[in-house]
This record gives sequence, structure tokens and C-alpha cells, in this order.
Amino acid sequence: MCEHRTKPQLKEADLRAITVTEYGATPAIAEMPTPEPGPGQVLLRMRAAGMNPMDRTLASGDWKPMPATFPMVLGADGAGVVEKLGDGTSMFSVGDDLVYQLLIPPLGSAGTYAEYVAVAEDAPLARVPSGLDDVVAASLPTAGGAALSLVELLEPLTDKTVLIIGAGGGVGSFATQFAVIAGGNVIANVRAPDVERMRAYGATETIDHTTVSIIDTVRQAHPDGVDALVDVVSDAAAFASLASLVRKGGTAVTTRYVADQDALGATGITGVNFALQPSSELFERVAEAVAEGRIVAPPITRISLEEAPAVLSSPQTRPTSGKTVITF
Repeated sequence: MCEHRTKPQLKEADLRAITVTEYGATPAIAEMPTPEPGPGQVLLRMRAAGMNPMDRTLASGDWKPMPATFPMVLGADGAGVVEKLGDGTSMFSVGDDLVYQLLIPPLGSAGTYAEYVAVAEDAPLARVPSGLDDVVAASLPTAGGAALSLVELLEPLTDKTVLIIGAGGGVGSFATQFAVIAGGNVIANVRAPDVERMRAYGATETIDHTTVSIIDTVRQAHPDGVDALVDVVSDAAAFASLASLVRKGGTAVTTRYVADQDALGATGITGVNFALQPSSELFERVAEAVAEGRIVAPPITRISLEEAPAVLSSPQTRPTSGKTVITF
């Protein structure tokens, strides 16, 4: 006689989330009470959560931008629907589709790798434009917001040459497109499978660092140097070497906060350690640009919540192409 085993059912008040119990712990699915929205808060039912390299960094404790609470619910980017309103809430209505980045204190209190999250209505929440898919929307806040901010930092870019290191990932894909729209000539550092996509984005040149030297190739093609460097992947030593390609008066930007601004300044180069300043207005602009077809989201790999812990624990620490989004 066969014994039939049924999967344990979650209580109605429980939600599932990806958490770590302490810095450096292995991410795992946990059951937690579904939060109730407090005064001035909205309860969001998650539809999709965008994954970012910083999520692993935050879970490891290597970067502690703010106090944390444990178990820490991972994730910052997401798209979902307003399920319930707290007292005194007036900015949104039940049923509104929103996109957001919820990197807010204490860290882990509003993680997006969860089926529900309660958050203040004045958090960086933006309405999803009509026709924009929730999975695509969830891929936008951190990568798209950072890319747009980076490009605006470098403007005006008309007829200027911009070298983007790590152009195949989320930030790089968006930055390439925004820089092209701003009139820049983009040199995209990508692997061979992403070359055609970069050309479609409008990049004028591509360099595969696995087959040629970026520094030698750029110096040969641009002996007077490039106007700007945007680097989303390099460590301090590699960034310093690449910054030598920037002409005097140009700008070298890193998203990994490894720029020696004094050393660069001594050579006539403006060094920037970029940090995203999230806002509803910024995310609205990115979402509208995608909804209107002015830019496109990079390729998206969709995974389930159950698959997320394995992806987070993978030895590949930095995806080289596109975005990964958890769907609920």
C-alpha cells in the first residue's frame, strides 16, 4: 500500500520569504507572519522581485549601509499591487500597481524576496505605467535608476566617447542605452554573446575582455583618450588602470566605490564613487522610458522563489549578462 504524503500547507497568515538568520548565513526559504500595514503604510503583494549583485553583498555583511534586523528578508527591487492600506494613507489606492526599491532601515525589514511587504507610502514607490509587464518593471529600479543617474551625471554627452565596463549586465545595459540617447558614442565591454545586443542598443564599438586587452584596444582606437569611463565591475586596481584611458578633463565613475579621487584628480580626471539616490520620480522616469519603447530591458531570466536560494548561493558572484527576476 502506497503512502501518500501531502505538502504541508502554510497557514493563511503566513508568507514565504528568502532570509538569512545572520550575516554570512546561507539564504533559505522561511515562513513569516504576513505584516499588517501600520499608520501611513501600504501592504504590497509581490508579483516579482528583481535580483541584484548588491543583495548578496548585503546578506554577507560585507556592506552595512544601515542597521539590520534578523531574520533579514533579502531583496530590494520589486513590483506588486497594493493589497491593503494603513490608517491615514492617502497617496495610493488598493489595486494600484507599483514598482519600487526598498533598501530602507532597518535592512531586511522590507525585503522584496517575500510574498508580502508593508512599507511607508512615502518610500520610493512609483506607479507602473500602463502596458509594462510586472516582471520587466521589477528589473528596473536599481539597475535602471543607477544607469539613468550615471548618464545624467556625465551630461552633456553629445559626441563624447564613453567606455562602459560590464555593459552586458543590468546597469550596463541601461547605461549603454541612456548614453546613446544622450548623444554619446559608447564603447561597450561585453562578451561575444552580447555583442549583437549592444549594437542594437546603439553602441558604436564593443570589446570582449576575454579575447583582447581593453586598455590596448582602446588606446589604439582612441589615442587621445575617452571622455568618460563607467565601470560597474572592477576592483580598485583594475579601475585605476582603466581610468588611465580617460583624457584630462574627463570623468571616471565606479559603482563599486573603489575610485581614488585624489589620485585621479592629480592627473586631471574627475573620479566619482557613485551611490544611487532612490526616488519615486527617478523610478517613474525609468519605467516610462521602457513603457514608451525609448529603451528596452536586458534579457530577463525568470525563476521561482524556491529556486532563489540556489541562485544566491551560486559561486558565480556577478552575473555577466541581463537580469534575474523572482516571480510569485
